[in-house]
Amino acid sequence: MPTDPDVLVGFRTGDDCGVYRLAAGLALVQSIDVLTPIVDEPVVFGQIAAANALSDIYAMGATPRTALNFLAIPPEDFDLDDAQAILRGGHQKLAEAGVALLGGHTVEDPELKYGLAVTGTVHPDRMLSNAGARPGDGLVVTKPLGTGLIATAVKADLAAPGHAAAAADSMTRLNAAASRAALACGAHACTDVTGFGLVGHLLEMLDASGAAAVVEVERVPVLPGALACCGMGLRTAAGVAARGFYAPRLDVADGVDELRLDLLHDPQTSGGLLIAAPDAPALLERLHSHGVAEAVLIGRFEAGPAARLRVE
Repeated sequence: MPTDPDVLVGFRTGDDCGVYRLAAGLALVQSIDVLTPIVDEPVVFGQIAAANALSDIYAMGATPRTALNFLAIPPEDFDLDDAQAILRGGHQKLAEAGVALLGGHTVEDPELKYGLAVTGTVHPDRMLSNAGARPGDGLVVTKPLGTGLIATAVKADLAAPGHAAAAADSMTRLNAAASRAALACGAHACTDVTGFGLVGHLLEMLDASGAAAVVEVERVPVLPGALACCGMGLRTAAGVAARGFYAPRLDVADGVDELRLDLLHDPQTSGGLLIAAPDAPALLERLHSHGVAEAVLIGRFEAGPAARLRVE
């Protein structure tokens, strides 16, 4: 564990980034994320990977400043034009975010991978973390769930084109406006919903905050086609594993829709922010007025048994 007193956020809370204090009013925020392809189009894959990497910085309430690329290319039967398209897509998202690309590293690997290391800055007194949720806070999510299931359907040629496009649009959308809104409305805690699904990342927040929470499953926004994918029996291996792993910490009310419960465990790529909001109506109003139209109040934090989650 870090012993340097300037390490403000390290491993302990399971936060999205590490945070290191450089001066009284300035801290460095760092993260890295690498993905295997989740869509067929190289440019869109690059955009998704960049948005996914930037999301960790936004989840801390920080401003992303610089990035480094990482690209792993199969040594045989790979079109270098696709590699250029992936990097171009990543750079497009960095430019949208106002982030400077400083360089990167390329290696040979049997499986194509692309990701970015991103560095941001934040005032140490104004950063967000996993650890501040309080009983009485509203629980707000800013993007719909279902990217893992839609991607699985795409690979099996079972996804309608419109559903695949909606998922790609969600994954390429930056969390910048949602982060600014959370800060402006005094959010107590924040994380983003990615590989551990909504349940996994919410439980990390509950662990770090010493709180409990309730999720009203019918309120949780879902991507078009995601419930239909569940109904066809499609699941991701990570989602199935997560449901089994987290089950002992969930209290599920009678009558909860099993398909929606599965979606709470669906691993997301470049998912939305999960925000503990002391004034949820004010936050939602700000989110909606700043283009985060799919943000929804899905539950609340409570004082009940710490790190327990009730789904009703």
